[in-house]
Amino acid sequence: MTLVPVLPHPFEPRPRKGESLLRRLRRWGVMGVGAVLVLLGILIAPLPGPLGVPVSLLGLVLILRNSYWAKRQFIRAQHARPKWVYPFRRLMRKKPEFAPVFWQQALRAEKLVVKRPRRRLARLRKGLRRYARKLFR
Repeated sequence: MTLVPVLPHPFEPRPRKGESLLRRLRRWGVMGVGAVLVLLGILIAPLPGPLGVPVSLLGLVLILRNSYWAKRQFIRAQHARPKWVYPFRRLMRKKPEFAPVFWQQALRAEKLVVKRPRRRLARLRKGLRRYARKLFR
């Protein structure tokens, strides 16, 4: 009979050995703030403008950074739908690039809603790039 050592799961729900009570309370508090932001985003969503989406995303990022269970669910979703999860992964980096992520999502949304000849965002960016090149020559 051979003994196989059992390694702990990287996202185990038990508190880690060095984690103090204050640190656990802080983590739960940040997760609570994240949950409130998600609910607030859902409540704001019917109002004109896209204000509910960024608020909800911020709440989800706070929850994902502090919850072991949410991290496990996020990894499962990442394996199931990598294109959907990629923007969240980019926003969760240490120094997230907000403008490129939101620009990419705006282009994707425009692609879903507007037919090809009427898409304006890509042409707008190219026009702005040409204008900037003329200015800085």
